[in-house]
Amino acid sequence: MSGARRASWLAAGLILGAGACYCVYRLTRGRRRGGRGLGPRPARSAEDLTSGSYDDVLNANQLQKLLYLLDSTDDPFITERVLVTLGNSAAFSVNQAIIRELGGIPIVGKKINSPNQSIKEKALNALNNLSVNVENQIKIKVQVLKLIVNLSENPAMTEGLLGAQVDSAFLALFDSHVAAEILLRALTLFQNINNCVKAEGRQAAQPSFPQGSLFSLLYGEECVQKMRALGSHHDADVKEKAAAITPAF
Repeated sequence: MSGARRASWLAAGLILGAGACYCVYRLTRGRRRGGRGLGPRPARSAEDLTSGSYDDVLNANQLQKLLYLLDSTDDPFITERVLVTLGNSAAFSVNQAIIRELGGIPIVGKKINSPNQSIKEKALNALNNLSVNVENQIKIKVQVLKLIVNLSENPAMTEGLLGAQVDSAFLALFDSHVAAEILLRALTLFQNINNCVKAEGRQAAQPSFPQGSLFSLLYGEECVQKMRALGSHHDADVKEKAAAITPAF
């Protein structure tokens, strides 16, 4: 696993430190299930598909019905049932690809923002199974970063995010070769946190968080060097964001 990919999954662990979503770590623990030689079942309605333990390979039509229902319903009970069905079906490699091709990852990913903890957990379980597929991992790690960026906009979350224990590989998100889209999200995360730090009058030179925390990584010398290097990045937006953060060091 590359440093950037590893860092993307480690980023999910920040939410644990913030106390916002205790199951995000499951995104790093994909499991392979399948090989039963089972074919798709006959077409049924989306509601029928959620009526029991439906854990076999589904066809594209069935999965599309489930995704449409998930995207259109506000009923928490139905939402949970659909997520359970999708999570079970996503344990099979063929379904992992179909769900991605149907645009299902963002639909499932939106549910991790739900205030309902049970819905949040079931969405994360579905993403966990979907993440076994390498192509899916790319889409899921932008989804995870988006959630963390949203959290970082809330000053009340700053303390939890900064105190979260994070592996040093997290800094690989700021490497110049990382896709610009991911770099911009990672930089926005840093910028939001940095703005909250400055607003609270906290001095980066006098950290109050332990070694290994997000604070110690973001305000450490290695990150300073990465921000300076991004100041000459070929992407103008990346360069601008990196420059806006650098003066705080």
